[in-house]
Amino acid sequence: MLKRSRALASVAIVAVIAGMGAPVWAETLQEAIALAYQTNPSLLAQRANQRALDESIVQARAGLRPRLDVTVSGNHTQAYGDQAGFEGDSASASIGLSQTLWSGGRIGHGITAAEAEILAGRENLRDIEQTVLASVIQAYADVIRDTEILRVRQANIGVLQRQLDEASARFEVGEITRTDVAQSEARLAQSEADLANAQAQLSVSRASYAAVVGQSPGDLAPMPVLPGVPTDFDSALDVALQDNPGIRSAAYSLRAAEASVAAAKAEYMPSARLTASYGGSNNDFDRIGDIADTTRLTAGATVSVPLFTGGLNSSRVAQAFERANAAQINVEGERRNTLQSVSSAYAQALSARSSLEAGTEAVRAATVAAEGVRQEAQVGLRTTLDVLNQELELRNAEVTLASARRNEYVAQANLLAAMGRLEGSDLDPTLTVYDPAANYERVRNRGALPWDGLVEAIDRIVAPPIVPANDAADAPIDQQLKSEIVQTAPRD
Repeated sequence: MLKRSRALASVAIVAVIAGMGAPVWAETLQEAIALAYQTNPSLLAQRANQRALDESIVQARAGLRPRLDVTVSGNHTQAYGDQAGFEGDSASASIGLSQTLWSGGRIGHGITAAEAEILAGRENLRDIEQTVLASVIQAYADVIRDTEILRVRQANIGVLQRQLDEASARFEVGEITRTDVAQSEARLAQSEADLANAQAQLSVSRASYAAVVGQSPGDLAPMPVLPGVPTDFDSALDVALQDNPGIRSAAYSLRAAEASVAAAKAEYMPSARLTASYGGSNNDFDRIGDIADTTRLTAGATVSVPLFTGGLNSSRVAQAFERANAAQINVEGERRNTLQSVSSAYAQALSARSSLEAGTEAVRAATVAAEGVRQEAQVGLRTTLDVLNQELELRNAEVTLASARRNEYVAQANLLAAMGRLEGSDLDPTLTVYDPAANYERVRNRGALPWDGLVEAIDRIVAPPIVPANDAADAPIDQQLKSEIVQTAPRD
C-alpha cells in the first residue's frame, strides 16, 4: 500500500510538471471506470465498512445460541475479633450453560433490525460507488476538455506568430504602420500567457484524474455515449424515486428503527431460559484435588419477569420512538433532496445541450468569418486589428465549445447518479461487479447450531409486533412537490 501511494504521488507530480507530456498509453472511459472500481480508496473503504456491518447479523443471531462459561475461584480467609486465629482457604470450579428459549421478541426484533441496517448499508455503498464513478467521468471529461483547450491555444500561437511575421514584412515595405506590428506582438504575448494557463489547468486535471482513477491519463479516447440518459423529465423523476440510494437507505433505516421500537417494548415481556451447571468446591487448598468429591450437576429452567426498572424500560421505548420519528422524517427529506437533484441535473443537462448547439454554430460562423477577414486584410479592406479580433473570437468560440461538451457530459452523469443509475454495471456490462451480499451470506450463519431456527420461531411468538410508520399523511405532500417540480421543469 505504501509503495502504491508513493507511485500515485509520483504520477501526480509528473502530471503537474510534464503537463502535456507524450501519452504513455491509450485508454477508454470503461477502462478508467474499471480501474477506479477496483482501486479507488473511498470505494474500497466503504466496502470494508459494509463487511464490518455484516458482522452485526452474527452478533444479533448469537442470542439464539447457548452460552457456556467456566468459573474458577480461590479464597483465603483470616478472621479477627472474637474469631481471631481462624484461618482458612477455599477453592471452587464450575462450568455453566444457559440457553434462552424465549426473550419476548428482543432477539427476533434485534435480528430484523440488523438485517435492515445491513440493507441500508448496501444502499450507502451504492451511493459511494455512484459518487466515485461520477468523479471518474468528470475527471475524464476535464482532461479531454483541457487537452482540447491546450490544442486551441497552441494553434492560436502558430496563427498569431504567422500574423506577426506578415505584419513585420508588410511594415518593412511600408504597407502598414508600426502600430499594426505592436498590436500583433501584444496579441501574441497574451496568447502565450493563455497557453501557460491552459498547460497549468491540464496539469491540475491530470493530477485529479490520477487521484480518482489510480493512474495518470494516457491518450484518452473520445467520451462515449452514456447509457440510459432520459429524454423525459417525468420518467427520470419516477425512476429516481424508486432507485435513488439515498431514498432506499432511508427506508431501510426506518424499518430498522421500527424493529428497534418493538425490541424496546419487548423489554416488558418475560423471558425464559434453560440453565445447567456442573462443579464443586473445597475448603482446603492442600486438598484441591478433592473438589471432584463434592461436585454436583444442577439443571433447571428460569423465567424472569421485569416488575420495576426505575423507568429504564419506558425511557428506552420513548427513545426508540423518537429515533423512528427521525428516521421517518429522514425518508421524506431524502425524497425532497432527490426531487431537487433530478430537477437541477436535468436543467443543467438541457442548458449544456443548448450551449453545445450554440457553440457548434458559433465555431462554424467564426471560422468562416476569420477566413474572410484574413482575405479582406490582404487586399486592404481590413486592418490588422480586425484580423486579430476575429482570430480571438474564433479561439474563444472553440474554447467555449470544448467546455460545453464537457458540461453536457458531466450533467448527464449527475442526472444518472440522481436517478440511481450510475453503477459500474450500468456503465460497463462486462465489469466484474462487487457483490456485498456474498460476504453477508458467508458470515450470516457463522457459529450456527441446528436449533437456531426453532429458537427464533419460538422467540417471535407473542412478541410485540413491528408497527409500520404511517406515512399516508406525507403522500399528498410528495405528490404536490412532484407535480410542482414537473410543471416548472425545463423542457426540450
